[in-house]
Amino acid sequence: MKLIERKQYLDKIVGVIGTPDIKVITGVRRSGKSKLLEAFKSYVEQIIPNANVIHINFNLPDYDTLLTYRALYDYLNSKYVPGKDNFVMIDEVQMCEDFERAINGLHASEKFDIYITVSNAFLLSSDLATLFTGRTFEIKVFPFSFSEYSEYFGYADKYDAFDKYMLEGGMSGSYLYKEQEAKYDYIADVFDTLIVRDIKKKYNIRNMPLMNRIVDYLMDNIANLSSARSITNTLTSMQDKVNHITVNTYMQYLCNAFAFYKIRRYDIKGKKYLSSNEKYYLSDHTFRYAKLGTKNMDYGRILENIVAIELLRRGYEVYVGVLYKKEIDFVAIKRNEKIYIQVADNISDPTTFEREVLPLLQIKDAYPKMIIARTRHDEYQYEGVKIIDIANWLK
Repeated sequence: MKLIERKQYLDKIVGVIGTPDIKVITGVRRSGKSKLLEAFKSYVEQIIPNANVIHINFNLPDYDTLLTYRALYDYLNSKYVPGKDNFVMIDEVQMCEDFERAINGLHASEKFDIYITVSNAFLLSSDLATLFTGRTFEIKVFPFSFSEYSEYFGYADKYDAFDKYMLEGGMSGSYLYKEQEAKYDYIADVFDTLIVRDIKKKYNIRNMPLMNRIVDYLMDNIANLSSARSITNTLTSMQDKVNHITVNTYMQYLCNAFAFYKIRRYDIKGKKYLSSNEKYYLSDHTFRYAKLGTKNMDYGRILENIVAIELLRRGYEVYVGVLYKKEIDFVAIKRNEKIYIQVADNISDPTTFEREVLPLLQIKDAYPKMIIARTRHDEYQYEGVKIIDIANWLK
């Protein structure tokens, strides 16, 4: 498979070389965590002449003898070289029983610079502080961005490239298949494996038919406001016996495994976060095609999903904006930076354009405001609101 340098992530890891943190690479299955760790290993071996890199990939049977914490701990200690910069890199560390005991022991020895990847249903962001006694640094990896997709295929026309990206998405393992149907079969298999094997195994889920119905509902309603109660009411009307507490728990499991990202609402005027009704976005929009088909594409919601994930990829906190009775698709916040964003497929119709721009014009603060759409034109401004083509914004 062709490889590209994922500089955004590699730079983050390189930036924390030598810090005492335990570096943990997280992200949805098949998003490239293992390849990123391999790229980092190559970087260290090329750039740091004094490096001693101890790399373990638990996907390989070569390391089956290290599947207990004591065996792993003793093996890594035996590979330590005094006077060297000793790096420990472990892929799929959760396959080792009680792995956290080995990692904590290595960290306490202060002899190693530690980097690990995990299947995310087994080690959640919220688990890090509990499992590890040392400080952790999380590197969040997403499926390929549009920029990475364009680089991978070398497309010259960015607008045509984006039309292809909408259909093919960022799950790079699917790029090896020539037929679109085969691509979606691969993507569906990744999602089903993530749900059935990881989530079911960790949480001992017995009612998988209910989990699958919740998945279908969330996929069919990306970019729509949803809640555990609304989903429960829908399922109950279909004569499913279910309560909202179970539904809410299953929804959280899906977010824990990075299948979906939950985006909360933010009251722009009151400057407060709202607790009811959130939006859910897929970690890659093509999961929806692969599972539900492409008959009802609803391009506007797909574009919104792509923008939501790109904002998260760029490190923003992302919220759905509420202003009086109107909605702003995204309020993106990073330290002192704030951006208000509306997303649309086609704004050439004056009525559609007015519907999208009016909520932005009603915001009275001076933070940037923009409409992201498929304009296929250069950027321009309307009464202080930036209008930008989505391919240009993503690039």
